[in-house]
Amino acid sequence: MGLNAFSFLASAAQGGHDTFRLVSVLVLSIVLILVLILTLRVQAFVSLLLAAIFVGIASGTMELIEVGETIKTGMGGALGFIATIIGLGAIFGQMIEHSGGAQSLANGMLRAFGEKRANWAMLITGFLISIPVFLDVGVVILAPIIYALARRSGKSVLVFALPLLAGMAVTHAFVPPTPGPTFVAFALQVPLGYAIMWGVVVGLPTALITIPVCRFLGEKFHIDPPPLEDEHAEEGSTQAITLPSIFTILAILGGPILIIVVASFVEGSIAAGVPEYLATEQGRELTQGMEKKKSFDAALGVLKAESSFLAQLILFLGHPIIALLIGTCVAMFVLGIKRGLRGNALMEVATKALGPAGIIILVTGAGGVYKQMLISTRVGDALAAVLQETGFGPLILAWILTTIIRIAQGSATVAMVTGAALIGPFLAAGDYSTAQLALVTIAIAAGATGFGHVNDSGFWIVNRYFRMTERETLLTWTPILTVISVVGLIIASLLWMFV
Repeated sequence: MGLNAFSFLASAAQGGHDTFRLVSVLVLSIVLILVLILTLRVQAFVSLLLAAIFVGIASGTMELIEVGETIKTGMGGALGFIATIIGLGAIFGQMIEHSGGAQSLANGMLRAFGEKRANWAMLITGFLISIPVFLDVGVVILAPIIYALARRSGKSVLVFALPLLAGMAVTHAFVPPTPGPTFVAFALQVPLGYAIMWGVVVGLPTALITIPVCRFLGEKFHIDPPPLEDEHAEEGSTQAITLPSIFTILAILGGPILIIVVASFVEGSIAAGVPEYLATEQGRELTQGMEKKKSFDAALGVLKAESSFLAQLILFLGHPIIALLIGTCVAMFVLGIKRGLRGNALMEVATKALGPAGIIILVTGAGGVYKQMLISTRVGDALAAVLQETGFGPLILAWILTTIIRIAQGSATVAMVTGAALIGPFLAAGDYSTAQLALVTIAIAAGATGFGHVNDSGFWIVNRYFRMTERETLLTWTPILTVISVVGLIIASLLWMFV
């Protein structure tokens, strides 16, 4: 028998005491994450790794020599898919940013809606542009348009800024391929096409519902745009860019998403034949001795291989990595090469995108390690047993757990990564459909969105670019995020009754 750290705790506790001890280890690991991030200012990547190691050691259910291997397994399992998606998505978004695609989209929406309904135009712009572009980058790019609208109308900057921010906040949390929901979908084994579809189904009405709140708060707090000389200093050289057409941007944005969703429907139609296949002698022989999930996956793999060439072609093109790679290459050609961006300049634009993406990739990878450690040490099983006794459904539990992490440490991405790790064992103990798991993904996204305050970097970006005091930011930006969180959970709960 190898050495177990804290083995005296394991031998002293039996039955229900084991559950209490393992849940206590989990609670302490969450406290450790928060102390490291908030008090000691340790980067989230390192904090999650240290918390995972603490779980492995303190649980008493894992040999010390297994801790390192579990870290490797968790990191590899998470990053095999996530790193590729985030990396491609970052380059994709950088091409749109560099070409002026965000400004083009905003201008096109203003023409379509008219300046009298500019708040609607800004909300839709924010919702669309935040699919490939990070929220903070989107604010920087589109702030000059907000300033110009405020000057022409004589209204507060917030009348136009808050709808833009609401649309961006919803997409940033609800709709892959942004990092947070992409990781949650992966962790809960939701096909990315379904996650995108349900993210839009819940996210778009959620964003639209915020319009009256945005209008009320925007008119209540009057913020003047900056003097023109200050704005020109912030904009730099972007004024000289010839913008691509809005139709080009919409096609480049929508192409990968459309093919991913179509492929998900094709896969769903194939999956409908799995029960019939498992009832055959060939199916029973293939899946003999397998657990339910592995049996389903094995049968689905066989049926995919036996499907028509057209179905296989759609599945190939609609794989998230292939679809996003094609979209990125198209963006590089149309928004880069065709517009004179070649050679080292093109490479520099793509390379620039991978800097911030690298940090997010590592954080999501560390989240995968934490999740794997909870599973391997059976701490997750203990948490699932406790959560099942609460009487709450998975949507409410996912939202509560993620909201607590969000309020405590600020980062929406870290909250989603941690929330997915915590709720995963509870979901594994039940039998939930793909649509239900997609709605749990939305509940986690909603929990990670609300109640943003001074420990959130987004709070300070909004505060700085729209020249508000801390009090004004707390009374405008925080309520908008909280409305998004609560409304998103309510819509997901209503849809849960029908899926």
